[in-house]
Amino acid sequence: MSRFVDRVTLHISAGKGGNGCSSVHREKFKPLGGPDGGNGGRGGDVVLVVDPNVHTLLDFHFHPHAKAGNGTQGAGSNRDGSNGEDLVLPVPDGTMVLDENGRILADLVGEGTRFEAAPGGRGGLGNASLASRARKAPGFALLGEDGVERELVLELKSVADVGLVGFPSAGKSSLVSVLSAAKPKIADYPFTTLAPNLGVVSSGETTFTVADVPGLIPGASEGKGLGLDFLRHLERCAVLAHVVDCATLDPGRDPLSDIDALEAELAAYKPALSSDASLGDLAERPRIVILNKVDVPEAAELAEMVTPEIESRGWPVFSISAVSREGLRPLTFALAKLVVDYREAHPKAAPRRQVIRPVAANESGFSVIADPETPGGFIVRGTRPERWIQQTAFDNDEAVGYLADRLARLGVEDALVKQGAQPGCSVTIGNVSFEWEPQTPAGVDITMTGRGTDGRIDQVERIGADERKHARRVRRGLETEEQ
Repeated sequence: MSRFVDRVTLHISAGKGGNGCSSVHREKFKPLGGPDGGNGGRGGDVVLVVDPNVHTLLDFHFHPHAKAGNGTQGAGSNRDGSNGEDLVLPVPDGTMVLDENGRILADLVGEGTRFEAAPGGRGGLGNASLASRARKAPGFALLGEDGVERELVLELKSVADVGLVGFPSAGKSSLVSVLSAAKPKIADYPFTTLAPNLGVVSSGETTFTVADVPGLIPGASEGKGLGLDFLRHLERCAVLAHVVDCATLDPGRDPLSDIDALEAELAAYKPALSSDASLGDLAERPRIVILNKVDVPEAAELAEMVTPEIESRGWPVFSISAVSREGLRPLTFALAKLVVDYREAHPKAAPRRQVIRPVAANESGFSVIADPETPGGFIVRGTRPERWIQQTAFDNDEAVGYLADRLARLGVEDALVKQGAQPGCSVTIGNVSFEWEPQTPAGVDITMTGRGTDGRIDQVERIGADERKHARRVRRGLETEEQ
């Protein structure tokens, strides 16, 4: 049996950007034809798209992790890497997207509405793009950035025209089954319906949808019963229909008290997550009262007795029986008229593009604070410094020197001096910690050495080409250690 899932936690990861390529053009009679390393491809994005063929979040319940494709690495001859494939996730109409803190990120309503949930990482630049007056043939390339990883909460609010509201066992599921082709579970015990059921009803030239919401009880707006889990499915309903059980044997209950109790819950529930202010609160929606089970003689008498008082409130009243199908035809036409009137007063908006308004941020800014875990250490925070750390291959001295130049031009060196940083102190940027050496002349023109090296950095562990050649000849017995 299929399950209805209307709230899931989704873990998404955008694709990683491809690394840039460090390559030198080689051609006959041109031993150094210049750098020709291509750029890495961009990582794929994770995108949520409203699909009319999807009606539940069940797929995400069983597969809560999703990852987009990675970008590929650049290659020689100025060949850029390919971009990672975007991951498009279809979601039902009416899906609300929230972050881990409960902040609303998007309200996806309308077929084709898109939301970029996680952007892919940018690809690293190849050495052809890094060439400059000082570095005519860079011996390094930048690494690709990691894609955004985040945790989202997807919450579904059914998009239905008529919402059936009532106490448990009031006959809502039975009414949906006779008005439409839907076949919800029907039984003679409370809370048979544990998930909303949708049915499509045709009345003349009008077609509308009916949502059977699980039974509500007093205190539902405060979380009692299944109230908070399913009251949100009424937020986008054009018409609210009270389904009243006129044949209940529960002492202390009658149609008027049932209606008053449900009205109190609807008024108390605040659709705080709704981004469509034009809908207003649930208390402002058009109402219709359906007195059910009049096939029972005592229920028919009770319905006839309370009808005048309900009509005095300005609400249409219909006495029906879902079993004998008495009174269903006039009810269907009345619901269709209310839906048409609501649609005319609230024209359906065209599928809209999601507008993202991120918090303004100055990427050139950074801050230097004392490291609380390392005495005498400092932490540098900022969009650019942390991004540059990700792009740097620390096993390449020339790449490290290029990073030092970028940080010096940004003003990080001066800021550390003003904060009282001492030579050899620990400086942390992003997830990398290193010893700060202010004697290194960063940010100035330098005399270039071999590719992949930087004369300002002591190369202690790196073995040069001459040393490797000598060691190889020693192993072959062609030279001695002294030579």
